[in-house]
Amino acid sequence: MQAILRSDVAGLGQRGDIVEVADGHFRNFLLPKGHAFKASPGAIEQAARMRASRDARDHESREAATAIATKLVPQTITITAKASSEGKLFGSVSAADVAEAVKAQTDIEIDRKNIEIDGVRSTGSHTATASLHSSVSFPITLEVVAAE
Repeated sequence: MQAILRSDVAGLGQRGDIVEVADGHFRNFLLPKGHAFKASPGAIEQAARMRASRDARDHESREAATAIATKLVPQTITITAKASSEGKLFGSVSAADVAEAVKAQTDIEIDRKNIEIDGVRSTGSHTATASLHSSVSFPITLEVVAAE
């Protein structure tokens, strides 16, 4: 049967997509949870409007993410952390630390959940990856220095 998705469903499609699903899947999962409704000629027109608004929002968020990326890529973010005399950190630098440093140094707010960083446990130059949109991810250059 054909169904129109009201929300993004993993492995099935995005909001406004017309998908072919089994009757039982529609009746037992998609319909009771409010994820989809049955496709009809009027509903198909509504789905087209949903897709158009989704595409417009997606374009705006991609543009915003690209603007942030062009500002952050050439910059180096400095993070101060407690470290031993050999340069080993007492702990590690987390995504929250990176987000806080970016906000303090550039006034650009990035959610810590969008930052991916591997175990930074020493002073020096490191790289974190920020993914602000499904098609926009960029490196953030970090300089970790020992606290005085």
